[in-house]
Amino acid sequence: MPVNPELQGRVFPPAPPYLVGLEKVREFSRAVFASHPINFETDAALAAGHAGVVAPPTFAVVVQEQTLAQLLSEPDAGIDFTRVVHGDQRFTYTRPIVAGDELTATLTVTSVKTLGPHAMVTAESTMVDATGAHVVTATSTLVVRGDE
Repeated sequence: MPVNPELQGRVFPPAPPYLVGLEKVREFSRAVFASHPINFETDAALAAGHAGVVAPPTFAVVVQEQTLAQLLSEPDAGIDFTRVVHGDQRFTYTRPIVAGDELTATLTVTSVKTLGPHAMVTAESTMVDATGAHVVTATSTLVVRGDE
């Protein structure tokens, strides 16, 4: 079954809120070899003008994963996860993610393109904080390999 072109423009319901934990930010920071004190120490983050320990920019994928799971489990999507390769990832920030943020992400499929037997699906996960203010938009392009 090919990828459903009618996915383009589809907006999924918001994922459950994600509470950004201090230790989760520290673990992620270590995993991506972040070394700045604001990624580990509350005092350093506060002194730098942040509301809490700052997550590295790629941390948004942790929250985005919930929304991509919605897309991949959509019965009419035509996306076979065993054939998915990650093609591109981008982030557009209004402000950094910090420990203590409660983020709610909403996925919109912005593009579905067919390239021969393959398809490219681009989706944006827009994340807002507990006040409804935009924090980051994570944009992923998934390549769905067709039959060779």
